[in-house]
Amino acid sequence: MNRIERLYALVEELRAAGRRGRTARQLAAHFEVSVRTIERDLSALGQAGVPLATKQGRGGGFTLDRSMSLPPLNFTPREAAAVAVALSRSEHVLFRKDARSALQKIMAAMPERELAEARTTADKVRLLVQPVPDPDAGVAETIWRAARDNHVLRIRYVDVGGVETVREVEPQYVVVGPNGSYLTAWCHLRADDRVFRMDRITAAERSPRLPRPRAVPEPVVDGHELRLPASALRPDATAAASTAGPEIPSANSDIGLSRTTGTLDATRRSGG
Repeated sequence: MNRIERLYALVEELRAAGRRGRTARQLAAHFEVSVRTIERDLSALGQAGVPLATKQGRGGGFTLDRSMSLPPLNFTPREAAAVAVALSRSEHVLFRKDARSALQKIMAAMPERELAEARTTADKVRLLVQPVPDPDAGVAETIWRAARDNHVLRIRYVDVGGVETVREVEPQYVVVGPNGSYLTAWCHLRADDRVFRMDRITAAERSPRLPRPRAVPEPVVDGHELRLPASALRPDATAAASTAGPEIPSANSDIGLSRTTGTLDATRRSGG
């Protein structure tokens, strides 16, 4: 997280804390920086006109003026429980901290009685999840930024047979599945679309090479339904846009991520 992102996140964290506020030490622990860095950030926010207030004494800290806070969002207990269930289904390393922060904001806006009912509701739900290997957090963040910003990556990859290669790839999508997370990308070494298990990518850095103009194919997963999280942010989008086509793919990775049979040679090695 760069400083600009952290400044925005600081405001949101103080907004979620409400009247309770946060101490500089709590904020430093939350953002994994030093107390001195947080104090400099808070000073910069104050100079920029963000209405911060301080509470003195035990339990004191920094608060955000109520004029900068939204009114209660009025989540019902069932809505809050549904969000908790949804967030608990995926503890992906890329979104784990953001998911928890989002839930904390919802909880901070709820009256105690409704929050207690939401907790009671959620306490009656159990989720069965399959443990999967997490990629390295730093590597995953580098991959994510490259996919988001359309940058070429140089990666070090260990395939299913233990063979390590260094290659340049053009990221397309981060795919989160039941057996782990994957990167789909155009591979310059193979001159084709490939799928990489993210926990097998041991190093990743941005390459100075420019990406080539291309049409990015949607990943197809044999036996799985593909869901597009962006559709949840566009309620008016058609339902057809949220699922993959019915093509049966040829396997190109551990879970069969690939292009369709008409465009992928089935004899290629799996795992990249």
